Amino acid sequence: MPLTILSPGPLTTVQDEGRFGHLHAGIGRSGAMDARAYRAANALVGNARGEAVLEATLMGPTLRFEQACSIALTGADMSARLDGQPIPRYACVPVRAGQVLEMGFAAAGVRGYLAVRGGIDVPLALGSRSTNLKCQLGGWQGRRLAAGDVLPIGAQTPCQPPAAPMEPPEYPASITVRAVAGPQAEMFPPESLAAFFSQAFTISPDSDRMGIRLQGEPLASLAGTDIVSDGIVFGAVQVPGNGLPIVLMADHQTTGGYAKIATVVTDDLPLLAQARPGTAVRFSPVRVEEIQAAAQTNLLRKWKEALLYAIRR
Repeated sequence: MPLTILSPGPLTTVQDEGRFGHLHAGIGRSGAMDARAYRAANALVGNARGEAVLEATLMGPTLRFEQACSIALTGADMSARLDGQPIPRYACVPVRAGQVLEMGFAAAGVRGYLAVRGGIDVPLALGSRSTNLKCQLGGWQGRRLAAGDVLPIGAQTPCQPPAAPMEPPEYPASITVRAVAGPQAEMFPPESLAAFFSQAFTISPDSDRMGIRLQGEPLASLAGTDIVSDGIVFGAVQVPGNGLPIVLMADHQTTGGYAKIATVVTDDLPLLAQARPGTAVRFSPVRVEEIQAAAQTNLLRKWKEALLYAIRR
């Protein structure tokens, strides 16, 4: 049984972890901008990793559930109400058939996620349910949602809480993200590389799912920033001719012809995905070996916390 979109909000799409293995054909990965919030939403309703959810930007949709189900809201705080009553984020919420969910403007953060037990059951397109707007591929008819759309959802079974409780994150007015220098850092003089890792940039209103544009002191290059086009990854930091960096995000192009001064650590990309225009952004230099060691330590900590929580229950 489906859910019906009554009002879509400015940009609501179906997204999952992304579409991989097709860059050579000019088809990007797409997928959730904030992977952390996306995975939390699925975990809260007991979905398998990779199920499709709704991603709403700045303002959420209003929709009606045509059957009883379980839902979870994560990411931006959109002051959600179910039949007019506030409901919490980062919790599994039971819903009755016919109830209406309203998601308003984001009070904090940028992107909110709605997971439904069983997932948003749209057809797979090249192995993913994610919406690629440029290619008009995947999601619901390859486009943003519109009023009157009726989306299928998967089979409903009882919702099991995750192994450990989840707390909603905070979205501060200033963030620091880790980045590895390169792969074309040698195209910039030492003072430009130092400036990149020391100054506070601000996020431009022109940012979108393709890239986070930054405002600040332009970065000088040694002999221009044009290169022979090469591959792009989620988190690459391009510097075009105007010297103002662009952090490439989930809907990034598959290749690019500007030098990449750095690459943002994957675990820090959710901070950028939820940062509003005007947010101050600083980059902290790290080495690949440091990231790998930190990831291993963090994984062991999470396993220990989950085990202790399960024992105490």
